[in-house]
Amino acid sequence: MDELASGGGADHEHLARLFEEHRGHLRAVAYRMLGSLSEAEDAVQEGWLRASLADSGAVDNMGGWLTTIVGRVCLNMLRSRSVRREAALDVGEYETVHVPDPVLGRVDVADPEQEALLTDSVGLALLVVLDTLAPAERLAFVLHDMFALPFEDIAPIVDRTAAATRQLASRARRRVQDQGASPSTDRGRQREVVDAWISASRAGDFEALLALLDPDVLLRADAGLLPASKLVRGARAVAEQAHTFRKFAPFTRPVLVNGMPGIVAVVDGRLYSVMAFTLGEDGRITELNILADQERTPKLDASFLTA
Repeated sequence: MDELASGGGADHEHLARLFEEHRGHLRAVAYRMLGSLSEAEDAVQEGWLRASLADSGAVDNMGGWLTTIVGRVCLNMLRSRSVRREAALDVGEYETVHVPDPVLGRVDVADPEQEALLTDSVGLALLVVLDTLAPAERLAFVLHDMFALPFEDIAPIVDRTAAATRQLASRARRRVQDQGASPSTDRGRQREVVDAWISASRAGDFEALLALLDPDVLLRADAGLLPASKLVRGARAVAEQAHTFRKFAPFTRPVLVNGMPGIVAVVDGRLYSVMAFTLGEDGRITELNILADQERTPKLDASFLTA
């Protein structure tokens, strides 16, 4: 049955109520598309503005219709982001690295509902992989594979046929599978590694840091426009970076980052950085993703840090 009121279509108040009912779903779509909590909120708000100006009288699937609207907004934002990165690379002032905004929580969550929410949240490692996809590939993969939207509904958003959209999602799926090879999701082991990393960093123990790292570990550090944004590969080089920034070690504490143990640094009551770990099957660190962009970290929901 049509979700909208019969007759001449939903009035503004009725449409607003229906939009609010779908807001959580739309925010989840936008977050997986953009990898940024603040940008996801912006996309949902822009989606509402577009929906409120459109003719919704003939809509028989409100959720699908709103998802396609927010999907278009996200696609435009991704394309704009790609253009900005290319311009930055042309200038050559710094190496452009993007680490998606994490979802934070306590490491000792006692509320089962909150625990389930954090566990179900998309992993930061996956968001980093998604960020390597072309905008149209990412949209096709996220909307189809994560939210089961039919290719026939996705195709108009990316200006392709349903068959071509299916190919976009297929290419994206292969890249996600190739780059996300069997990380460990043992939360107990990850907590042990987090605790060991904090202890080694505070003690300035270079060899202990080195022992926690896979030989081919990759570090992504996103500091916005600062020269500290970088990609670092190899255990010794990554350990040296950690040793260099050991002055922040006293300010670190364990948290949940997308449902898995990670680390934040809080300096003078301000969230300075977030570090997420990806472990290999042998329990050593294969990826470190650090968000230290001072334009973005203040926008993260980290109210629990002062609780």
